[in-house]
Amino acid sequence: MTDRLFHLALADAWAGAFATGEYRESTLGRTLEEQGFIHMGYAHQVQGVADAFYRGRDDVILLAIDPARVGVEIREDVDPASGESYPHLYGPLPVTAVVAAHPVELLPDGRLHLEPFFAS
Repeated sequence: MTDRLFHLALADAWAGAFATGEYRESTLGRTLEEQGFIHMGYAHQVQGVADAFYRGRDDVILLAIDPARVGVEIREDVDPASGESYPHLYGPLPVTAVVAAHPVELLPDGRLHLEPFFAS
């Protein structure tokens, strides 16, 4: 595992997590209970996920997660479509495991402007 994992959250869902101390959204329109895990990614994977699923959304928050603070299983699962491995969290994400939460701006073409968060 790398130093940080990432998750693209919708602003309302992330704000709602503070009421319980846990974030329970897997991906767009699906909860942890429905999916069985929370989708996450490594830095090099986030833009591709954003381009495929979040284009045009102006309510996205990039969550940077410290895996050591999660307290539940993180498993590498292979996406059958791409053959690429992605980290998945098999339980709720404690808000205390999120070390940064950045609102993401849109580029003119509707893509999420993530480069500033991953620039060296």
